[in-house]
Amino acid sequence: MDTKELLKKVRKIEIKTRRLSDHIFGGEYHSTFKGRGMTFSEVRQYNFGDDVRNIDWNVTARYNEPYVKVFEEERELTMMLMVDVSGSELFGTENQFKNEVVTEIAATLAFSATQNNDKIGLILFSDKVELYIPPKKGRSHVLRIIRELIEFKPESKQTNLVEALKFMQSVMKKKVIAFVLSDFIADDYHQTMKIVAKKHDVTGIRVYDKREEDIPNLGIVQMQDEETGELMLVNTSSKTVRKNYNKFYHEKAKYYKESFTKSGAGAIDCRVDESYVKKLLGYFKHRA
Repeated sequence: MDTKELLKKVRKIEIKTRRLSDHIFGGEYHSTFKGRGMTFSEVRQYNFGDDVRNIDWNVTARYNEPYVKVFEEERELTMMLMVDVSGSELFGTENQFKNEVVTEIAATLAFSATQNNDKIGLILFSDKVELYIPPKKGRSHVLRIIRELIEFKPESKQTNLVEALKFMQSVMKKKVIAFVLSDFIADDYHQTMKIVAKKHDVTGIRVYDKREEDIPNLGIVQMQDEETGELMLVNTSSKTVRKNYNKFYHEKAKYYKESFTKSGAGAIDCRVDESYVKKLLGYFKHRA
């Protein structure tokens, strides 16, 4: 992709996702994700109904009338976008590939965080961490993140969510809001998820295509595993083959849901042909 085409794509995504974050998600994001704590703001005279525990006794003694400390929420937060760039993300049977929807969701979340003057970082992962962009503020930083989401070419096509979670845990010493965007066709990350979710506010966003849920009856067809590159002949007319695939797929989806929710993290399912706007809004409102 040449520079002109890339900038055109970035601009198109910015216009669409910034409009969503400005008019829909800004307030929802603000009310959903709280600051790390309360910080001292000022001292004022005591009013009836104020919490007596907030009385500033030094100032009260000096002026011989009660004064209270006023605290405000420490709003500045850090958002970490953790995005799966493995081979299975390059799949789609409708108008968009999974990775295109993931890019739009990530951009919308990033602009929502920017409205609150929060920092945004990015981790792109396959079976290893492919790219890490440390958290920073501002529109230009978000545009860099969008550029990477559009044009980055991973070295590996496989997936290892554990490596990504461990990396995030190691580089982020303070609590962050982490969104993990993937199809979650991965294994054995439940225990790591529990550890990470104890420290950070984590939400998984599973992006999938409806054609992945079931194999249609098309006879004998050649298929390629997007992550391993392996080619194989599959008899899709076999009920056993279709049943086994369906079972495998739904076990992965169930494992994802249970791993996140039982760890105290959030979990969202977004099908590429459905509105991710409604899914995100519903999640934010439920959490607020």
